[in-house]
Amino acid sequence: MIQRSQLDLRKFVAPEFICGHGALQLAGRYARNFGMRHVLLVTDPGVRAAGWTDAVGESLTEAGISFTIFDAISVNPRSRQVMSGTEVYRAEECNGIVAVGGGSPMDCAKGIGIASSNMRDILAFEGVDRVPVPAPPLICIPTTAGSSADVSQFAIITDDVRKRKIAIISKTLVPDISLLDPEPLTTMSPELTVDTGMDALSHAIEAYVSNASSPMTDVHALEAIRLISSALPAAVREPHNLDLRFSTLLGSLHAGLAFSNASLGAVHAMAHSLGAACDLAHGRCNAMLLEHVIAANYEAAPDRYDQVGAILGAAEGGRGTPAENVAAFRRSLGVTETLAAVGVREDAIRTLARQAYADPCMVTNPRRLTCEDLERIYAYAL
Repeated sequence: MIQRSQLDLRKFVAPEFICGHGALQLAGRYARNFGMRHVLLVTDPGVRAAGWTDAVGESLTEAGISFTIFDAISVNPRSRQVMSGTEVYRAEECNGIVAVGGGSPMDCAKGIGIASSNMRDILAFEGVDRVPVPAPPLICIPTTAGSSADVSQFAIITDDVRKRKIAIISKTLVPDISLLDPEPLTTMSPELTVDTGMDALSHAIEAYVSNASSPMTDVHALEAIRLISSALPAAVREPHNLDLRFSTLLGSLHAGLAFSNASLGAVHAMAHSLGAACDLAHGRCNAMLLEHVIAANYEAAPDRYDQVGAILGAAEGGRGTPAENVAAFRRSLGVTETLAAVGVREDAIRTLARQAYADPCMVTNPRRLTCEDLERIYAYAL
């Protein structure tokens, strides 16, 4: 069982952020405040089709700032996409980045920023605190409530050659400001709402049980779990309700502040491996793995997992174990797949486990899991 003391030294890093309806329209004002003259506007085709890229572009134009759009980004951003964006950034002589979208555009934007300022391939920065030169100014405008890339010091990029996700963790990746507007969330599909919401819930739970948690991160993690467990099912039913969308966005914000400072655990390590191998949505990977990791970790942090289970149990009206309450919650959202159902084969488990075991998120998992333990968890999730 892990031992914590509130007197343990901890640090807490957070960006400036503005919350509320209409925050998106402030993009031009803040870009001008940061001295941006020509912006690389990083987004993806879905966000662009929904109209949110144009809305941000209008704000930039009104502030007298020119921009170039880069939207060649997939669901799991790839290293070659980051480097393509870096080439555009340099060719267009940009001096700032605005990211509008979910975790993929925001992580790609972070990658473009550090690759351009350091003049190196993005894969060179894998690991913790390996970015020597800060990125250019970055404004993030999330259109989902899940990744928390808009407030975190993480970027997750898929290595095209090795077919695995790498984690880049550095204070230089914390955006300069995040504009949290609930309106862009109203165009998310129910499936995307659920996947990103389950990602945020996984962030909060893993941060709360992390061996690097602190009284500061605990406050944010628990509030995130409360907000997400109550607002997410309702937001799926009422997608145009701005109050519900804002509650899920606030839950994602709290979860991001928690995990950015306490880090994560085996759920994310295993989801990174799974998502890279099968090109699955990250939030869906987390949803399929979360209860199984909780069951494996439980004895290392029983009081904390019991508190998580009580919050989710109250939301679902159940009195099961923490893992059972998490399972009931995801099923209530329509997440019923197993790993086998999404194409994972038993003979892939050993490779998945080896890659997960090497993920930096494993360092802060509350229980020291072996590679064989990870294989068993994947097997249970089949």
